[in-house]
Amino acid sequence: MIDFIRNVWFTMYNVFKSIKLVDFIDIILLSYLIYFILKFVRETRAGQLVRGILLLVITYFISDFLGLKAISWISQQILKSGLLAIIMLFQPELRRALEKFGQTTSKISRLTIGENEGVIAQWDRAIPVICDSVEQLSVSTTGALIVIERGTKLGEQILNGTVIKALPSTELFGNIFYNKTPLHDGAVIMRDGIIWAAACFLPKPQKEELIDKHLGSRHRAAIGMSENSDALVIVVSEETGQISVAQDGVLTRNYTRNSLERLLRTILIPQEKDSWRNKPMWKSILRDTLSPPEQQNTAPRKRAQSPKKKPSAQPRKTNHKEG
Repeated sequence: MIDFIRNVWFTMYNVFKSIKLVDFIDIILLSYLIYFILKFVRETRAGQLVRGILLLVITYFISDFLGLKAISWISQQILKSGLLAIIMLFQPELRRALEKFGQTTSKISRLTIGENEGVIAQWDRAIPVICDSVEQLSVSTTGALIVIERGTKLGEQILNGTVIKALPSTELFGNIFYNKTPLHDGAVIMRDGIIWAAACFLPKPQKEELIDKHLGSRHRAAIGMSENSDALVIVVSEETGQISVAQDGVLTRNYTRNSLERLLRTILIPQEKDSWRNKPMWKSILRDTLSPPEQQNTAPRKRAQSPKKKPSAQPRKTNHKEG
């Protein structure tokens, strides 16, 4: 018994001793991949497909074991062409998964390269105009749909609309969403603080049957656009004038002008505490690499004796108020 415990102990010791940092990274990446696959199967139609594939495999083995040549041959041919069938059946889901991966890489690029200061200045000027326009549209119960492009480029939606490329203003927003103009039916897409296009059609949400039936077409389009990209979508209801924001497939309602401005500034403009966004990583690396090291004086320094100050007759100024 003691020898068995000793052998188990030495085996476990040798295993843990051979583990390196690369192995931990490998395990973490593999765990994330398994989690992503399980999430993909649970949230899409892949669950039913996995059951069907398992049933087909069981059918193949049983038919091969019993000598049912026709059923075995048909099952074998279906399994051979299964990969192509999966790609064809799950083309929308695979596309969304690749888009999510692209959003992750764009965030990493913003982390390393940094934000464009000119774009930040344009958004700083555009945010108050957006909030004032949304507030006026809300008061007049004029329906509006404003898409703010971020990392994911919305070229496909821009092409099906009308390209404007104009500086934002309350008058322009009011003119676009006025219900007698030809551009009011659709969404406005903003890129880099500029009204890039209007009358753009947005994709439908993934699970439209799960959305509240009281929501109109604008709110559904906003949810669909936020599901397919990292865009921020602002909606103004033409019935109640309520301001809503869709982000990552979630619709948040009852925004005011001030709360909307806080949200836009938090998302679109880097804060001072986010030093990695204001100072790109590659610039700091180059600065630390190319700058010469500081020369330190190793000679002992003499302590300088400060002359004694004579007491002054003038009163000393202080920042505190006397009680």
